[in-house]
Amino acid sequence: MSRQASGLKAWVLQRITAIYLGLYLIYLLIHAATGGPSDYEAWRGWVAQPTVSIGLLLFVVALLLHAWVGIRDVLIDYVHPLGIRVLLLSLFATGFIASGLWVVQAIFLARLPG
Repeated sequence: MSRQASGLKAWVLQRITAIYLGLYLIYLLIHAATGGPSDYEAWRGWVAQPTVSIGLLLFVVALLLHAWVGIRDVLIDYVHPLGIRVLLLSLFATGFIASGLWVVQAIFLARLPG
């Protein structure tokens, strides 16, 4: 695969995730403005709904993919020593994976009967 095709895929992924992030953020803002969960138990009940938890998981995946493409492009463009670039990419990837797993755990625990 050519580098141009790889760049096009990253560009398309960045745009698709941006659209989903924007739409879901609008949904969250409207939900909060029209009487969203007022306490932890109400939040748990809201997140336990299948459509909300799936949408939230998709939001987190989109956010992490969007951030990954952005930080990867910045590091590739501005960090020229290969060793430092690989180290930074590895640190960011580890942080993004850990953040994603933490959110999955929080959503899973919110769905458990309590």
